[in-house]
Amino acid sequence: MNAVPVFDRRRALAATLLLPCVACAREDGKPAPALDVHYVPTPMPVVDKMLEMAQVRRGETLFDLGCGDGRIVVAAARRHGARGIGIDLDPVRIDEARANARYAGVQKLVEFRVANLFDTDLRSADIVTLYLLPLLNQRLRPKLWQQLRVGSRVVSHSFDMGAEWPPERTERVNGAVVHGWTITAQNKAA
Repeated sequence: MNAVPVFDRRRALAATLLLPCVACAREDGKPAPALDVHYVPTPMPVVDKMLEMAQVRRGETLFDLGCGDGRIVVAAARRHGARGIGIDLDPVRIDEARANARYAGVQKLVEFRVANLFDTDLRSADIVTLYLLPLLNQRLRPKLWQQLRVGSRVVSHSFDMGAEWPPERTERVNGAVVHGWTITAQNKAA
């Protein structure tokens, strides 16, 4: 019967969605920020596919919203010569991202900020990458349409932007889904 596995998956999903709401203490005793998304690293083959779909070029600026350990930003800088900006609420992840950039030798091309992605100015972005939950993507959609220039690219690991903005391209890699969009004049008018 499928009843037990389906129930277990739902319970696991519910537990995962509740994890960000739980305040944990950091090593320094200060409370950790309330996170919108539980950190799950993007596998490197998926990072590669995201950068390929984004058509990253030297000198462009890539913003990774919810950057975690910075792997997308670091890879874009190291492989493509792009400038990268990673945004995350978790200072522990930002410290890890900065260490990864130093290790890769790209710290002059990248910047990592402890910040809320909804408060971040995206007007300088050529590319925005995401691995957020569907509701966050949909909540972010108007900001992307408003702040990004026509021709800017958006790439999301796993989750789309809702029926109002279907992806132009969807690819699969190692069981993961990657969606891609381009900002158009129609988006800007919405």
